[in-house]
Amino acid sequence: MFVFTSIQTFAQDKGLDIDVDINKDDDNLFARPWVWIVGAAVFILLLVALLRGGKK
Repeated sequence: MFVFTSIQTFAQDKGLDIDVDINKDDDNLFARPWVWIVGAAVFILLLVALLRGGKK
């Protein structure tokens, strides 16, 4: 019984080592402004092409 108690106490000696970095500079593509500009330009071009295509 003492052996199991000592193993349990040694197992609990090391605390948790959690490293949380919320300011991590990950490669989030949608956080970049040029992606939104290119996406808006493509959307406007598609919208213009669809509206002009209906006037035939």
